[in-house]
Amino acid sequence: MDATVKPLPTIRQLPPNLINQIAAGEVIERPASVVKELLENSVDAGATRIEVSITGGGTEMIRISDNGCGMSADQLPLALASHATSKLPTDEALFHVRTLGFRGEALASIGSVSQLTIRSRTEGETAGNEIQVRGGVIDPPQPCGCPVGTVMEVRNLFFNTPVRHRFLKTAQTEKGHIVEAFTRIALANSHVHFVLNNNDKPLYDLPVTERWSDRIAAFFGGEIADSLIPINSDDAQIRVQGYVCDPSVSRGNSRMQYLFLNGRHIRDRSLQHALGEAYRGLLMVGRHPVSFLRMSMPPELIDVNVHPTKLEVRFTDGGRVYSRLLQTLRHHFLTTDMTQRVGPAPAAEEADLTPRPSSELGMPVRAEQAHRQSVIEWARTGNSPSDVFVSPAAGGPTAGAGAPASAPSTATRALPSFGSVPSFQPFPGGPTPSTLPDAADQTEPGRSSDSDHIAPWDGPQQPAADAAADGIDHPSVCHLGFQVHNRYLVTQDEKGMVVIDQHALHERVLYERVKTKVLESGQTLESQGLLVPEPVSMTPAERTAVLDHRDTLAQIGMEVEEFGGDTLVIRSYPAMLKNTPPADMLRTLMESVLGGGEKPEPIELLNHLLSTIACKAAVKAGDPLRPEEIQALLEQRDLYNDTHHCPHGRPTALFFSRDELDRMFGRLGPRARASK
Repeated sequence: MDATVKPLPTIRQLPPNLINQIAAGEVIERPASVVKELLENSVDAGATRIEVSITGGGTEMIRISDNGCGMSADQLPLALASHATSKLPTDEALFHVRTLGFRGEALASIGSVSQLTIRSRTEGETAGNEIQVRGGVIDPPQPCGCPVGTVMEVRNLFFNTPVRHRFLKTAQTEKGHIVEAFTRIALANSHVHFVLNNNDKPLYDLPVTERWSDRIAAFFGGEIADSLIPINSDDAQIRVQGYVCDPSVSRGNSRMQYLFLNGRHIRDRSLQHALGEAYRGLLMVGRHPVSFLRMSMPPELIDVNVHPTKLEVRFTDGGRVYSRLLQTLRHHFLTTDMTQRVGPAPAAEEADLTPRPSSELGMPVRAEQAHRQSVIEWARTGNSPSDVFVSPAAGGPTAGAGAPASAPSTATRALPSFGSVPSFQPFPGGPTPSTLPDAADQTEPGRSSDSDHIAPWDGPQQPAADAAADGIDHPSVCHLGFQVHNRYLVTQDEKGMVVIDQHALHERVLYERVKTKVLESGQTLESQGLLVPEPVSMTPAERTAVLDHRDTLAQIGMEVEEFGGDTLVIRSYPAMLKNTPPADMLRTLMESVLGGGEKPEPIELLNHLLSTIACKAAVKAGDPLRPEEIQALLEQRDLYNDTHHCPHGRPTALFFSRDELDRMFGRLGPRARASK
């Protein structure tokens, strides 16, 4: 026989024990996988109390006992057989799965790589039965004494697969994975009493609760529990319930995003993306929201048979599910006061979905509501209002034509035109010097007293001569608030004090305006044609990115063309960025595009470009503002729902409640009462 000829391989049927060990490699990755599979079986068995005990990080012993329906003696061997299950009574049931488990592989896989003992008893039996498995070898069932339910005891995991055992981490690390698996099951089933013991010491004892927030607080503590925002939405097929956390509480990764679908913990990239989109502009870059959401929908709309560990699912209409989650969260954010509060926040109620009314303009609530309604009505119609806007100190809005002769003198505002975004003005539509009392005394060089708008922002303004003479930083004061350190605005309402970051708030206001114009109205930003087109030399990657997104750049008013070689020319530029060099701005935009790693969607890129423009055009920390500019900015804050954070996620304001201020100054408590 020729030695160079290789013998043909022979196909053989694998023995059942080896098949189960291979299956165990897919299903049983570590001790936490065992805990997950057995806990799901206990929940499916209808248990109302489940106790988990582990030793040595789960490698030495895992014991899970429940008070579920139990198994009879003739059912125990079948439970250990591969692909045997009670959860699919018919073949068609695979497409209507309503249980956590359905594959019939868990017990067979676990028994093939461990020493497994099962004790079980049904309701009608006087005694239980016990069956033992040693590395896949099944002993006959034997009678035993045990309560109604099932006890699963797994010892010496991976004792016959030393390679798998060597890849396990320390006992402490494996315990952490078990706690995470336990957390996911216990969070999804607050109607079940769960207990977890580690090395005979209790870790969790979670009684049945009707308030899901109590179960969340038991796992994650007061910081998370105090920042929960209730979510509730139902469109007859897709229901979303649960909680998301205030943007002030976030994490550096997505591990604190718990999403449950029909009681099953899942990981879905599209739903995680919807969650991130809902928080766009509310979180700093690199931060991830914290959420606990339960979704329910008909089982026929879901395919759960796409992953060995059942962690992933497939939707028949993924776009609808994505939109439902995104719209639900955005609606709740827009109807909730997201102002960041200093001090303890009130606890969230299970059914409390009503945003708390608050006044932040320093006027009575009724007067403020009328004031806001007038502004909103004007913003909706675009017509000049018949009422003049008066100082809150003067008692609210007063009819212009029908005002009594004894009405106090008021300051009117030339309100902004939302139909177009003019050449940049820090507070477009703010009160003009000519319409303010003593306007002649307030007019400064470079600011026309008879113009229709505040002059374009040309950098910090010099303080008044008398203020500069004594070297003291005098705050600019208007009847709505005042400026401190040329960077913060301070105002109040009947509930407390609000400190506002002028740059963050102005950035959000500008972003909302340009977003409304470009994304909702389909227009483009006003651009200024350059008298001499500006050439820009770029790397091949930058040049390609610019040309790929040329249409998107045109929507923000930047017209770019090829010039030859590695050079591009900028022919027009957003009018509101006249103080920023066009070449620098183009490079800044492209750095963000290339830094993402993946080609962004046009809508994502446009959102990023608009937020960058708003940031560059907004007033900066250190820019002194005149009283009328402060007033205009504070009033424009109430024209939009989403002004609690800048587009990059920084909070625009901090709220100090009156009680918290009293507590800080020692005005609350026995000592304060004794000093009165």
